[in-house]
Amino acid sequence: MSATSRTTLLALCLLLLCGCATLPAGKRDPRDPWERMNRTTFAFNDKLDRAVLRPVARGYRKVTPRFAQTGIRNFFDNLDYPIVIVNDLLQGQIKPFFSDTARLLLNTTLGLGGLFDPATVAGLDKNDRELGQTLGKWGIKKGPYVVLPILGASDVRDAIGRLGDDFTTPRQYLRNPYWDYGLFLLDELDVRARLLDYDHLIDGAYDPYAFLRNAYLQRRDFKVNGSTAASQEEEQEQKLMDEAAEDAGASDTATPAPQGAPAQPPPETSPPKPQ
Repeated sequence: MSATSRTTLLALCLLLLCGCATLPAGKRDPRDPWERMNRTTFAFNDKLDRAVLRPVARGYRKVTPRFAQTGIRNFFDNLDYPIVIVNDLLQGQIKPFFSDTARLLLNTTLGLGGLFDPATVAGLDKNDRELGQTLGKWGIKKGPYVVLPILGASDVRDAIGRLGDDFTTPRQYLRNPYWDYGLFLLDELDVRARLLDYDHLIDGAYDPYAFLRNAYLQRRDFKVNGSTAASQEEEQEQKLMDEAAEDAGASDTATPAPQGAPAQPPPETSPPKPQ
């Protein structure tokens, strides 16, 4: 089992052990029946993020040249691109399947293992598909919103999808624990560094928990019901974040603001993602 699978399972186990936070006054969101538990997990993630993850991510961004950050991001995108290809087939996307397969081969060879991205220059679109999205397109309900320890915002369907996706990435088959955990930590560090640009939106929200919840659920609805092309997602991302901020302000004006920002904001995908 890879580091990603172990972390996901650990997060699910920790979730079962979480205490219960006091709920703010006001009408409950029907998408979030586990809000009491979720707010407790959110507070834990926030403390971890402020104490460890955010400072380390800032240091990483400060000392790592921009071209190196781009290469690292390209490498991990390419490493996990089999997930996209498998879900192309599961969603019946035949033309994107061949395009994405060509993209993987081109970036792996001419792109030196994915450090460079000649496929984009060649006109091969970059897609973003995963099992949680595929299950949604099959008509499986997303289930309650849930905040996972360490991993952040999710829902039941996407939490299951994370585990399934792990079996379609080469990371799953690494037998060296140093490479396994090393790649996992570097990937998570890079993701957190790219999400630093969103911190001011979350920190400035009246209720950061509600803001993240609305942004995550809107983004996931877009991925299931709208287009899956990465370029189109990037165009929609800021709009969804703005709408989430407005929703949070309108629905939670009578509630006290909980502490800080989460460990992993929802845009877990393509850089500003939104796993």
